[in-house]
Amino acid sequence: MKIAIINGPNINLLGKREPKIYGTQNFLDFFQELKDTYSKIELIHFQSNIEGELIDKLQEIGYSFDGIILNAAAYTHTSVGIADAVKAIKTPVVEVHISNVWARESFRHNSLLSPNVKGVIAGFGMQSYELAIQSFSSFIK
Repeated sequence: MKIAIINGPNINLLGKREPKIYGTQNFLDFFQELKDTYSKIELIHFQSNIEGELIDKLQEIGYSFDGIILNAAAYTHTSVGIADAVKAIKTPVVEVHISNVWARESFRHNSLLSPNVKGVIAGFGMQSYELAIQSFSSFIK
């Protein structure tokens, strides 16, 4: 099983950025923990602050992976292009948010991605990614 985690803008700042909302762990350390825990699953990670690069990655892997976990971050609420890319590809996508977006500013309550994804997981911190992995697989570890 091959699953990609694609992260959008500012996720590279986890561990430094607004720790009360996003915690103190950086994503690369967390990703290594995921790889260790789910060693039977081929996990890859891609992060970009650039909308077009996220679209390119979705198109590149969107027909060959078993699942994509997408945290488009702020682009969730603004990017028709990313929403269209998710709709166009074959690989199922789970939309993930570290924070509970519905407990935050009202502009974060609307997702352009949600109508095109398998499901949405939000508000469980970094565990949101693990829940998304579990949604793709009936076996754990």
